Amino acid sequence: MSDALDWHRVGSRPGDNLILFDTRYDQMRHPVSGRVFERLVLESVDWVNCVAVDTDGRLVMVRQFRFGTGYTTLETPGGMVDDGESSETAARRELLEETGYGGGTWRYLGAVEPNPAIHDHLCHHWLGTGVEAIADPDQGAGEHLQVELMTAEEVVAAAQAGEIKHALALSVIGRVLDLWAPYRTAAEPEPR
Repeated sequence: MSDALDWHRVGSRPGDNLILFDTRYDQMRHPVSGRVFERLVLESVDWVNCVAVDTDGRLVMVRQFRFGTGYTTLETPGGMVDDGESSETAARRELLEETGYGGGTWRYLGAVEPNPAIHDHLCHHWLGTGVEAIADPDQGAGEHLQVELMTAEEVVAAAQAGEIKHALALSVIGRVLDLWAPYRTAAEPEPR
């Protein structure tokens, strides 16, 4: 079935480097008409984000200014997977660098495609439980984050209120907490 939907690449050319992405322009043949279209692909290393739960059961969250939206967001720790690094190692490293929290027990939750229309990479989700403050944060020169410890109820309320809007943060949190239960319950039809 999906073979009938597949476009075939007939050519490709590199584009500009955009700091976090390399651009590529692929010439893709339409599966029905045969017409060739040029499509932009943003190439990147894989990303990670994590739900980190401390020994008191609080989630380690971060606030940071995001240049795309132009305001400070509330989200989960995360970042890019370095060359030769596993996604687990990257998740642990990013948590430690951004928040100073580490240790604990880690479990892989799966991966999502950040935007498969134009991105070629995955964002891996991790759950770290029993993490503790073990060092001072070591944020990069281009980062400035604030750590916030929140209960599961506070995180759910922040998501439902629209305070957490980062799609990848919602995705990883949604693998751990039931963010939308009140909405599913409210949408159920009345019994007859």
